[in-house]
Amino acid sequence: MASEILLEARNLTKYFPVTKGLIFTKQIGAVKAVDGISFTINKGETFGLVGESGCGKTTTSRLILLLEKITSGTILFQGKDLNEMPRDEFEHYRASVQAVFQDPYSSLSPRMKVGKIIAEPLIINGGLGGKEIEERVASLLDLVGLRKDAPILYPHEFSGGQRQRIAIARALAPDPEIIILDEPVSALDVSIRAQIMNLLREIQKKTQNTFLLIAHDLAVVKHMSNRIGVMYLGKLVEVAESEELCSHPVHPYTQALLSAALPSHPDIVRELIILPGDVPSPLNPPKGCRFHTRCFKPLPICSEQTPPLKEISSGHLVSCHLA
Repeated sequence: MASEILLEARNLTKYFPVTKGLIFTKQIGAVKAVDGISFTINKGETFGLVGESGCGKTTTSRLILLLEKITSGTILFQGKDLNEMPRDEFEHYRASVQAVFQDPYSSLSPRMKVGKIIAEPLIINGGLGGKEIEERVASLLDLVGLRKDAPILYPHEFSGGQRQRIAIARALAPDPEIIILDEPVSALDVSIRAQIMNLLREIQKKTQNTFLLIAHDLAVVKHMSNRIGVMYLGKLVEVAESEELCSHPVHPYTQALLSAALPSHPDIVRELIILPGDVPSPLNPPKGCRFHTRCFKPLPICSEQTPPLKEISSGHLVSCHLA
């Protein structure tokens, strides 16, 4: 049975203009943060986006959350183009896409009690009475494993891990179709990262929610994701099932990322791949394959032609001339 596509990005592009001058401003270039990427997220799965800082992962999530305006390309939700949606369906989309951000200390208002923080999306969207909202908040707190008196407390009365649980409860409040997890555990102590990751997996089993996981740590992405997309300098370079990508990486950048990730067992020995140089500027990316300036096995064609993202086996897509 084929998977149902919940969200699809087609040739998604975001350029940030670079200007010169204070009074008479002139555009002198553009930062190519996201440059023509296409991917699908299936209903009920976790799709992971991984890559170095500045590769375009978070910008991609902000485009889906409508926090940034798309330069070009299309986002389809349940098969419908966001640009062509009537107002009521567009408002439904906004409520259907929620987020859990990286820093639980800055993403929660210090002036609001926890109960009001979680209830806020329900109040904004309307449709529920006071008693129903109270019951919904209580059930969400139970789902994320927080104590019953949490609604009357403030965020500063909780630890970092507990605050992230509050943020997860808030994201779940309007019963969304998809939750974007933007580095959900990177700001937490190592000792509680596994707790939050396992909590998210348990919630997904119970609620059948769809997750888009943004992370730079491949070990986190592998643990949580069904499929993984690898980004480099605004481009998708490889997409595959989690096990397939981690056991048979094809793109040299994916191979380098995996070699630097912590192994699942201390006895596993990997050859460490050290990439030369720095990530080029997205203001002036290299011609051809964007990775060729750091690749450890480049071909002459790599500096001339951009390789298309093509399928090399069932569900395994790679953008590399070597493939």
